[in-house]
Amino acid sequence: MERTNPLAWLVLAASVIAGVSYIASWNLAGFPEWAATAWKGAGVALLAVHAGLRARGLDGWLICAVMAFGALGDILLETHGLNVGAVAFLVGHLVAIGLYLRNRRWGLTLADKLLIAVLVPGTAIAAYFLPTDRALGGGAALYSLGLAIMAACAWTSRFPRMLVGLGALMFVVSDLLIFGRAGPLAGAAWVGLAIWGLYYFGQFLICVGVVGGLTRGRRL
Repeated sequence: MERTNPLAWLVLAASVIAGVSYIASWNLAGFPEWAATAWKGAGVALLAVHAGLRARGLDGWLICAVMAFGALGDILLETHGLNVGAVAFLVGHLVAIGLYLRNRRWGLTLADKLLIAVLVPGTAIAAYFLPTDRALGGGAALYSLGLAIMAACAWTSRFPRMLVGLGALMFVVSDLLIFGRAGPLAGAAWVGLAIWGLYYFGQFLICVGVVGGLTRGRRL
């Protein structure tokens, strides 16, 4: 990837530091709740800034918006709860779907089509049945349908699959673990770390993969 904007790369490095170090706030006794919330949102918010600093066209600003809605979702989950936070994430998924459809990969293989055929309904069905509270199932399935379509579009876009496609799949697993924590995975010590790690680094891979792909294609 091009290194034409030193500030953009400093912001990207700051995002990684914020994203990784956020875990430390979980064990800081007496740490202010507002500070922990800001810390949580900083990682992906800085990814949005990185994308914005490198944006040169509509697609560049679309990935910036995707990251911005992700950061907003991180914050709203803490301040307003799961439902409101999920709306922000869902808006981000819809923007991402538009971005990926603008950058479609032509000539999908049979394996690609099979992956999509399993991923989209499978994610929604899993999300529906994971929460113990059945009242959560419908909303979880609806949100996860949008998430899975986003991941399928990411996988079938022209962007590098080992970055963007993999990052989107990591996002899917992270959110399914959230629903699993409301069901069979309740109380599992490792789940929180897995949720955050898969989510943050999934977003990181999506951001750098799209930004790099647009730069190489001279469409940023």
